[in-house]
Amino acid sequence: MKYTHNNNELNHKHIGQTVYLKGWAAKVRNLGGLIFIDLRDRFGITQLVILPSNKNYDTALKIRNEYVIEAQGKVIERESKNLNMSTGEIEVEVSELVILNTAETPPISITNDTDALEDTRLKYRYLDLRRPVMQQFMMKRHHITQAIRSVLVQEGFYELETPILGKSTPEGARDFLVPSRLYPGQFYALPQSPQIYKQLFMVAGMEKYFQIARCFRDEDLRADRQLEFTQIDIEASFVDQNDVMSTVEKVLIHTFKEVLNVDVTPNFPKITYQESMEKYGNDKPDMRYEMLIQDYTDFFKRHEVPLFQGKSQVRGILCDQAATLTRKRLDALTELVKKNHGEALAFIKKQEGVYSGSIAKYLKDECLAKLNIQEGQMLFLVPGEFEKVSSGLSALRIELAQEFKMIPENTYKFVWVVDWPLLEYSEEEGRYYAKHHPFTAPVDPEVLKNDPKNAMAKAYDIVLNGYEIGGGSIRIHNQEVQKLMFDTLGLSKEDIETRFGFFVDALKYGTPPHGGLALGLDRVVMLMTNTTNIKDVVAFPKTQSARDTMMQAPSAVDDLQLKELEIKVGR
Repeated sequence: MKYTHNNNELNHKHIGQTVYLKGWAAKVRNLGGLIFIDLRDRFGITQLVILPSNKNYDTALKIRNEYVIEAQGKVIERESKNLNMSTGEIEVEVSELVILNTAETPPISITNDTDALEDTRLKYRYLDLRRPVMQQFMMKRHHITQAIRSVLVQEGFYELETPILGKSTPEGARDFLVPSRLYPGQFYALPQSPQIYKQLFMVAGMEKYFQIARCFRDEDLRADRQLEFTQIDIEASFVDQNDVMSTVEKVLIHTFKEVLNVDVTPNFPKITYQESMEKYGNDKPDMRYEMLIQDYTDFFKRHEVPLFQGKSQVRGILCDQAATLTRKRLDALTELVKKNHGEALAFIKKQEGVYSGSIAKYLKDECLAKLNIQEGQMLFLVPGEFEKVSSGLSALRIELAQEFKMIPENTYKFVWVVDWPLLEYSEEEGRYYAKHHPFTAPVDPEVLKNDPKNAMAKAYDIVLNGYEIGGGSIRIHNQEVQKLMFDTLGLSKEDIETRFGFFVDALKYGTPPHGGLALGLDRVVMLMTNTTNIKDVVAFPKTQSARDTMMQAPSAVDDLQLKELEIKVGR
């Protein structure tokens, strides 16, 4: 039979027409002789009806959930309409019915509200992806990808590919290594990003490049991270920081309008890295609500509170409504702060005009009044070093905002985080590491040379609703500056030659100033589809323990394969 309509297409305008439909039997109901079948495809559902006198009745009796069928029939008006469905005013009275394939009872229910555990859903991902909500995630991902691509092409960027099998250049997350059969004992590495290759495109004179790039990092998983992920990778020559940021804003403004019909205000606000850490406690500030971190260090230097003695900082958050929190809940919040590196959590609240809390007894009322705690508010305080205090208060701020429903729904707040430190120092290893990557240009090479601790980077991150969705920088294009960067990172001449020799050579041949940014497509889709689990928007993700339970990977390989690679493994 010829397919004429999808299963979300028919309405009262089609009444009287003969149609041909195909799909899966989402639900089969036998009501006193009348058989109703909800026919589902990726667009939606159409109800089929088969009367006992119908020649196809015996066929209909055989159909079970998830059978693949095709049907011909006439569109008729429903007696009991379902106005919650786009096809709820009609049904199709079947004249021809064919079973294309049978199905066993699925181990998970093919419905939006399935109660299957995540591990079960991932084991049977091909069934999980039949669920309408999952198909909507996948289709939305497609629309987002195409919207982004259309802007970049319009802006004159070329979509170019870079290799998957490359060289291991460990300086950050762990590489995934691929053994070479032709060169025993040697390995390729899967790309953590196309960083070097895209810079080589700039050396090659391509000027504007982008790629929907697959990337791989062997790191611990979390709700917004997978071992393999997709970047919208962008690079351009003869640009400065504002040029790159302007292009990315165009991409995001168009994509949100095209896909969600949401108008995003241009000229995204900018905040410095330092200000972000001071006010929000992290480098990915959620701008949808206030409740900013405040510095109380000077105040508590004038008052003796045992918990704060000898601490370099005391910073805190003043939260409305929090005076009603129970002791049990406050204990849980204390554990949250400690789990996120905060040393301790103190609090003072004001209820019915009376101050109380874990440290209120150390302060007189006239002193407490200077903290400007209003009726019903609670002041949370964390002492310690700047980074640890910031981390603890960041987690607390997010938890309180969720608990007291401060975060507005269907709101998108972008912000650029700029003025980043170029380096961070590892006390354990006694050396500097690049805050972003070793190809990020310093604002002033002389500062990098003479005072690396205070060197600033020409780097920028784009943040949406508390998630970093992209990061980039202006790159080093001068070979002497690149050598200075490598030297500062403690790389020997041999290290540089072994890891980056080809790239250092390339910089000798007239490299233009260039820069770019990579957007994390998975995170963008996650936020635009209002899910908090990145696995929802990745077709075949790994579990939280980094396994593919559907394919049963990783897995052992046979001895012949290992022998060809000249690899021995302990068993």
